[in-house]
Parts: sequence; structure tokens; C-alpha cells
Amino acid sequence: MAGRQLTCARFAGVLAALLYGCVIQAAEVSFDSGFVKFDDAPLEEPLAFPDWFKLSFLDLREDIEEAKEAGKRGLIVYFGQKYCAYCKQFLETDLEAGDIQAYARQHFDVIGIDIHGYRTVTTLDGTEIRESSLAIQYETNFTPSVIFFDTSGKAVLRLRGYYPPYRFRAALEYVADAHYKHENFRQFLARADVPLVFEPGDLVEEPYFLPGPYMLDRSRRPAERPLVVFFEQGNCHACDVLHTGPLQDPEISARLAQLETVQLSFWSDTPVITPAGERITAKAWAEKLGLFYTPTLLFFDREGGEIMRVDSVVQFYRLRNVLDFILSDGYREYSTFQQWRVSRSPKLLK
Repeated sequence: MAGRQLTCARFAGVLAALLYGCVIQAAEVSFDSGFVKFDDAPLEEPLAFPDWFKLSFLDLREDIEEAKEAGKRGLIVYFGQKYCAYCKQFLETDLEAGDIQAYARQHFDVIGIDIHGYRTVTTLDGTEIRESSLAIQYETNFTPSVIFFDTSGKAVLRLRGYYPPYRFRAALEYVADAHYKHENFRQFLARADVPLVFEPGDLVEEPYFLPGPYMLDRSRRPAERPLVVFFEQGNCHACDVLHTGPLQDPEISARLAQLETVQLSFWSDTPVITPAGERITAKAWAEKLGLFYTPTLLFFDREGGEIMRVDSVVQFYRLRNVLDFILSDGYREYSTFQQWRVSRSPKLLK
């Protein structure tokens, strides 16, 4: 199985290179479990931004204009925090890959924002606010979070959370080659990732997943509990890591048992009535939601409103915190997950 996964991964890299003139080398595309499985507890030592990030006065209008004048494709704004294990993984794994860093530096200027920071940022409309306020404005629930701006100042792609290097490579190319003008990121990935989803495979089930039919409507009558929908697919390494890791922990299982929990296949024609009362298939719903990563966890309140989504790599510590945020109704009091976290752990501000 491992050999077949590696063969598929290499074939995907070759296909992407042929289709898009990509800088990705097939041999460098790997689905090593280290990219999606690591200790995500808060770090002991603080992180710093890489020294090749732009030394910016944090006037986003000037930064975009300077990127344009330098012949670059746009600006990348990185939102991170000092003790974030996912940020460490991104900075030291994704951005330290030679081809990724070279491609990013060639086509973009990159600036760093500390989501708990106090530096003054001038936004695109000329407003001056703190870094922490900017993070809230952009609803930065998870770090690392990356926003790509084109040279007109338009935000054309957002990545919330940590993604393995092969996925970040694709994001860089998607923006640098202006594919966003013709298709969304999900569509772009589907063209290159076909070999990785060709065989449906079986989903890994858990005892707390509710069986169909999937009548999730909450628009007419509030439910007793919040809802989480797992969008997954067969032969998905990251899904397997989630099920064999965090979901096997008793603390996680106990929390999930307090929610209504449903699993849907990302590409299936399974009928669903959504929390908003719409009749649709699982595949069409995933497309409408703009999902491009599996597993994705979507959380809904008792009235059917989406609270948040976890559509990036997630391990024990982050998942446990997200579940506590949902089960404690923290989302009703705080605008973002990060604000709630700070209320419980003031040391994050240090």
C-alpha cells in the first residue's frame, strides 16, 4: 500500500508539472506521515519569522505596490504565533524546502503578522490597527494562516491552518499563474489530484458516527446538540492519520460523543438535507462549500449556522481545544477561536 501511495503521489506531481508547467519535481512530492502527524502541543521556545521575510513597515498598500513594481505576482501575508507547533511545522518544513522557498521568493513578497502582536498595521483601506485586530478582522481561527493578495490588492486565496508541502506548492502556483481568474482552488487541485482519488476506497468509521439518512435540517427546529460533519474520502492518508491518532484518544472520543456527528464521502452522490434545509448530494455540498482538503470537519450550531471549519492538518491538542470551544458555547461569546483560547491561556500573549 505504501508503495502504491508513493507511486500515485509521484504520478500526481508529474501530471501537475505537465499540465501547468509547475516547478514541482515529482520525486519531491511525498505523503510522508511526518507532514500530518506531529506533536502539536504549544512550543517551549518562541518562534521568529524567517530572516528572508520582507522587512515591512506594515502598510499593506505600500507592500502590494512594491511587490508589483518588483515584477512579482503579489503579496503573501503570514499570520502566526510564537508558540504554535503548526507554525513551526510550516516554517521549518514547508518553507525550508528549497524549491518552495525559491518559488515563493521569486513570485511574492512575504510579510509576517503575529496574531497576538501590538505593531501597527495600515490596512488596504488606510485604517491603522494592531496586528491582533487585523487577525480578528480576517477571522484567523488557526495558525499558520496565509492570505495571498494579487497586485491589485484583492485577496485571491486563503489557507487556514497547516498543509503539507505538496499542497502549499500547489497554492503558490495557483496564485502565481493566476489560475484564480478562471477556477477556484478546489477545481485547480482536482485536475492535478485525480490519480489520488481515482480509487474510492472505504471510509474509516467510528462508533459515534450517526447512520443515514442524513437529515441534518435545523432551520425549522433547533437541535439539542451542535453538529459536526466529517467530509472524508477513501485512500486518504490524512484521514487515516486522524482516525488512528486523535480520534482514538478517550478525551477526543468523549467530547465527540456529546455532539451529533456525521461522516460523508467527499465525492459521493449520497443525498443530504443540510443544516440550512437544502436538499443536495454530499459531493455537490462539498463543492458549494468550497472544500478542497480531506478530512474537513464542519461545525454547526443548534440552529444550523456554521460555527467554524477545520480544513487543514489537525492533531490532538488543537482538536481537543476546538471541541471544548464548541461544547462550551465559546463561539457565542468570542468572535474567533483564538480570542477564546487567549481568554483561557493569557500566557499566549507573552
